[in-house]
Amino acid sequence: MTRSVVIVGFPGVQGLDIVGPHDVFTGAALLTEGGYRVSVVSQDGQPISTSTSLAVVAHAMPDPGDIDTLVLPGGPGIDAARQDRDLVAWIKTAASNSRRVVSVCTGAFLAATAGLLDGCRVTTHWAFADQLAREFPGITVDPEPIFVRSSACVWTAAGVSAGIDLSLALVEEDYGGEVAQAVARWLVVYLRRPGGQLQFAAPLWIPRAGRQSIRDVQEAIEAEPGAAHSISGLAQQAAMSPRHFTRVFTEQIGESPGAYVERVRTEAARCQLEETDDTVVTIAERCGFGTSETMRRTFIRRIGIPPDQYRRSFSWTIS
Repeated sequence: MTRSVVIVGFPGVQGLDIVGPHDVFTGAALLTEGGYRVSVVSQDGQPISTSTSLAVVAHAMPDPGDIDTLVLPGGPGIDAARQDRDLVAWIKTAASNSRRVVSVCTGAFLAATAGLLDGCRVTTHWAFADQLAREFPGITVDPEPIFVRSSACVWTAAGVSAGIDLSLALVEEDYGGEVAQAVARWLVVYLRRPGGQLQFAAPLWIPRAGRQSIRDVQEAIEAEPGAAHSISGLAQQAAMSPRHFTRVFTEQIGESPGAYVERVRTEAARCQLEETDDTVVTIAERCGFGTSETMRRTFIRRIGIPPDQYRRSFSWTIS
């Protein structure tokens, strides 16, 4: 059986959102003697100009009832694409007749506009997760996973290259792990990438608190991540009782003082893992974790991978 994979293009699409899934499915097609038929389509069948001005040859959109896997990529042109009523209408019809629908990166906005994600848990590029949640309050947005099976027939992938991860998972579902592993090896990528996408995210600092006393506490925590920063000590600095301080801090910042301290310490440790050759034990003590085991547990919970693996992936130092 040949499965039809249709990747929808539009002006300003992210090139890798198209090319990544395309290469995975076409690679699998070679290994399965035609298990997939992959096409990139546009509304008029003309070449698509990507966000980096790379032109991609496209075919005219097919009959929306003849698609197995519909892929919706993202990119800077996504806002204009989701305002295109004809495009959204075609996606709705095609999705209702397809076995599964896949969004890559900000392609989740296109899927959401078409009503495909209502009531679902989804992911998208970490930098656009808050925007997606604001615009579509009926969707539960999780910025951490590389991809999510959002419903029985809809999958959503995180930013850009995550389309490769998700496509490999779909190949594995269709034709087994041996085929998917062979494609991954050929592309020199993980079959299952360790951790989530927040390990790649730049620190997203919460805006300063409105109250000066809470801003002063924020700055004190950030200036010395390794200090004790007990609730009683921070409350004393803000000239409040511990209970009142905790309530006001949480209202102003959006998370508890303890969670904020842990966030700052984690970001400080990330920087030191990237920029220094100091041991994990030394960094853990310097950043206020106390022990390397505490730091390891925090990294796994917040970032998805342990500190030593994070260093191997992101260190700037040269041994």
